[in-house]
Amino acid sequence: MKTKMRRLFSIFVPENRLPLSVLAGVLIAAIAVIDWLTRPYLSLGFLYLFPIIILGGILSRSQIVGLALVCAILSESFSNLPESEAVFRLVLSSVGFSGTGLFISELLRNRRTVQKHVEELENEVRLRREAEAQLQVLLESSPAAIVTIDASGEICLANQAAQQLLAPNGLTLKGRSISNYLPSLQTVLQAQPARTFRTTLQCKGQRNTGEAFLAGVWFSTYQTGTGLRLAAVVVDLSEELRNREDLSFDHLLKTSRILVSAVAHEVRNLCGAAVVLQKNLSRVHGLTENDDFRALTTLIQSLERMSSQSLKTARPEAAATVELPSVLDELRVLIEGTLEESSIRVEWRTPEQLPLVWADRYGLIQVFLNLVKNSQRAMESTEAKQLCISTLVEEKKVSIRFQDSGIGIANPDSLFRPFRPGAETTGLGLYVSRSIMRSFGGDLIFEPMRQGCCFVVVVPAVVRVEEPVNA
Repeated sequence: MKTKMRRLFSIFVPENRLPLSVLAGVLIAAIAVIDWLTRPYLSLGFLYLFPIIILGGILSRSQIVGLALVCAILSESFSNLPESEAVFRLVLSSVGFSGTGLFISELLRNRRTVQKHVEELENEVRLRREAEAQLQVLLESSPAAIVTIDASGEICLANQAAQQLLAPNGLTLKGRSISNYLPSLQTVLQAQPARTFRTTLQCKGQRNTGEAFLAGVWFSTYQTGTGLRLAAVVVDLSEELRNREDLSFDHLLKTSRILVSAVAHEVRNLCGAAVVLQKNLSRVHGLTENDDFRALTTLIQSLERMSSQSLKTARPEAAATVELPSVLDELRVLIEGTLEESSIRVEWRTPEQLPLVWADRYGLIQVFLNLVKNSQRAMESTEAKQLCISTLVEEKKVSIRFQDSGIGIANPDSLFRPFRPGAETTGLGLYVSRSIMRSFGGDLIFEPMRQGCCFVVVVPAVVRVEEPVNA
């Protein structure tokens, strides 16, 4: 009830300005009438201070001065004091009334300013609390471990993912030293105590159970009122490292099989020629009884048997369904920087929608990279340097063309032969690439052109068989 009454007569409520102005006018009129009626006895001019105080928070400065002059004239008009000092009293009254009104006006104006600042601060505090609440939800729901560390290396904040990653046995991380879990971050804080930066690193991590893991860390430092702090996002890369190493080892074995098969093929050709020579020499009289000739015959036969053992290529289960657009996006990331340094312009003609293909993703990228590197070498001495990568969807396959403006190929007949003469390196790149493609049902084809060179990577598309609709 008191609050309602206080608000009813408050000059800070905009709706009360008109009633208060009317009230002040009534007070001025009432004071003037009473002062006129009591003129022979006493002067009530000082009572004009009350309406001036009421109107001080409503009127402007010039209006306050005008109102003070009016009140001073009314006060002097109904006063029984000597007229010889009327002007002096009028000036003093006007100054007193004006000073009171202006003081109230400035006081209320300052109060409004302070109140506005308080409201802005309250709004900022509310927004900050909402942001902190949202950030807290984000931190706790994040699958990545997030920690903040002070300048001494002590953990200030750790979300639930960080708790599970670094202290799976339930031990609270807050207040503990980061050197027990990620010593590299402690080293960063000690080595650069006043430098603000952001970067990434891979380092050794250790759980409080003693188990070590490979940690990928994205971190940045920032300044606070209490000094330097470091915020870090940590993920466990151990499984990714194992998968990558296993994949690299599998493809190393696959490539080794292909290379050994190529060597065995060439050795087999040489053995065939040596067998023919051995048979011809065996017709020479008396040579078959020679011990060295018998030993040579045994060596040739053993080498022929060994070279005839063809190694199997990759297992069919090594291939799987692959999203070709994601593979091409990964290829774009891998090659564009290098080609830009060589002033080679790359043109991509690949639609966003492509069917799933049956391939070995890692092997497919290796084939793409080998073709791009070949094109890069072929365009080193040419003025026009352009590589066009395009795709064509056919009935049961997808063709990816790599067409460059290089010097071309003079002798395409022996292009896919291992150890072909004239190759810049071993001459096995295209042989291995085609073998990889054929290991999962694809192929690598050379398309003759008048200028430049074009290779086509053919990948089998995944044919979706629609289920029959039951009648």
